[in-house]
Amino acid sequence: MTTATVELLTVPEVMARLKYSRSKVYDLIREKRLVSITEGRCRRIPESAVQDYIRARLEEAA
Repeated sequence: MTTATVELLTVPEVMARLKYSRSKVYDLIREKRLVSITEGRCRRIPESAVQDYIRARLEEAA
């Protein structure tokens, strides 16, 4: 049996990858354009969600 490894990113890590402000990242989460999970007060975004967001933006631009 293999286990898939999912890398979870913090909001500051997503900010750095997308070069977006903190409020923009939270706006994307609120608009459900960027998937996230919350455990207590910790919010984490799967790396795949960031890739999906970028892919969707590229498709919109095409």
